Amino acid sequence: MCFLLSIYIHEMGHVAALQRFGIPATAPTFIPGLGAFVRLKQHPATEKEDARVGLAGPIWGLCASLFALALYAATGNALFAAVARAGAWLNLFNLIPVWQLDGSRGIRSLNRAQIWMLAVLAGVMWMVAKDGMLVLVALGLAFRAATRRNSSEPDWTGMIQFAGLIVTLSLLCLIPLPTNS
Repeated sequence: MCFLLSIYIHEMGHVAALQRFGIPATAPTFIPGLGAFVRLKQHPATEKEDARVGLAGPIWGLCASLFALALYAATGNALFAAVARAGAWLNLFNLIPVWQLDGSRGIRSLNRAQIWMLAVLAGVMWMVAKDGMLVLVALGLAFRAATRRNSSEPDWTGMIQFAGLIVTLSLLCLIPLPTNS
């Protein structure tokens, strides 16, 4: 139940960003075994709006993971540590810039150099966290950087948000899961 709540919070991040931009959307729809999504009733007006909507889910998901970590610190209940770590991993997965995942939308406002910088950062964080998901994020970013037309102006806010998510979610994936002895 806690994990479903963290997915719901992630999706509500998208809804809140869409509302901020005046874009109508549906409530989150859950697909058992696959996750959830929000259906837009119109497209964002700019690449920056689209990127902010895409990154809002992982940002809110990060907050949900941090809250679960705080609950673990306060209670010692291992369930909250597991929810924090799983939520971080799921939001990191969402940063892979492919198909309908949030990372694909999150890089729309970035230029080629910024995407390369994120790819290098994901590789560095893989060396720190040793989580294979970061290899997928790094490879996806490198592929998108190599194949992107370099027409976008630099979007440093979007770049900082994406980079902050990579670093923080990677570090949360290091949360040791308590063992019952």
